[in-house]
Amino acid sequence: MKALKLGALLLVLAPLGACGYLFGDNGVFRDSAGDYREAREMPPISLPPGTQTDEFVDIYPIPKVESDPQFGDPNKVPRPAPLVSASADQLVRIQKLGEDTWALVAIAPGQLWPQLRSFLSAANIDIARMDARAGIIESTYLVLEEDPRPTRFRFRVERGVQRGNSELHVLQMFQTSDGDVWPEQSDDLFIESELLRGVAQYVANSADTAPVSMMAEQSISAGGKVSLGDDDLGSFIALELPFDRAWASIARSLELSGFDIMDRNRSEGRYYLRYVGDDDEEGSGWFAWLGDDDKHPADGVPLILDVEAQAPQRMIIRMSFEEGGASLTREQIEALLVLVKGNIS
Repeated sequence: MKALKLGALLLVLAPLGACGYLFGDNGVFRDSAGDYREAREMPPISLPPGTQTDEFVDIYPIPKVESDPQFGDPNKVPRPAPLVSASADQLVRIQKLGEDTWALVAIAPGQLWPQLRSFLSAANIDIARMDARAGIIESTYLVLEEDPRPTRFRFRVERGVQRGNSELHVLQMFQTSDGDVWPEQSDDLFIESELLRGVAQYVANSADTAPVSMMAEQSISAGGKVSLGDDDLGSFIALELPFDRAWASIARSLELSGFDIMDRNRSEGRYYLRYVGDDDEEGSGWFAWLGDDDKHPADGVPLILDVEAQAPQRMIIRMSFEEGGASLTREQIEALLVLVKGNIS
């Protein structure tokens, strides 16, 4: 059994003041977000003809400015919605619901898998079992400096809600005399949280140079857990999440999508909404072709969003308008659902 000194390895599970070994200014996984301010402009590296140059890229590339913006044209079919949510500009984000914590990573599972293995190797954590098809890695038992009890970890990589995203879950357990059956929840939530945070920071710092695991890429779908469907009742969102998480995710998505939640009834799975939109995006996007330029077609319309459990891990989400009030067309309802779908995580 391996004994790990947390202060001497990447796995530090106790805060060491403002400049801890893992995350401080001098830490192993320090925050490099401000490094670009000290970057110097230098000429490109000159290589002999015929040399492969794919790996030589700018560390801080300057994005091109779009000089020919496209505005909505009522005579043209609108562009399809983006494959990845607009909020996915953050590479790694820690999510929490109740006692459950996971990392949302804006890369495909096939890219996250080798980064996880690289982290374990760097942290000198031995692997007891690995199943790329299931997206699971289990460590051997090890002893942490701050806790003498042997402990082990299970890492699970799965597809994220949005297409091209991933989720990373960590489960921790102490060795017991009852055998090696993994618990439903970590024995120590603090240890779980700190290790998850460490892996997340490592992934954020190394994502641009990470390889792709073909086995994980083929086995773990990158297609996402949310999709837009249509039937005789109209358009709907299909979401492959349990109700508790779906309910919380939808609430956050509604706020990001420009809705005011006037009321909600969790037992009935219903939200009462008003669409207020974004003043900075008035007249653009999906709705530029659904109404005039002066008034948003959903402005002032009382809306209802229903979340119905079709199965324990599958929710159906529909939007409608209150009876007796203003109405929207089927296409306008679909456009609103597209906004909500793009921000669910």
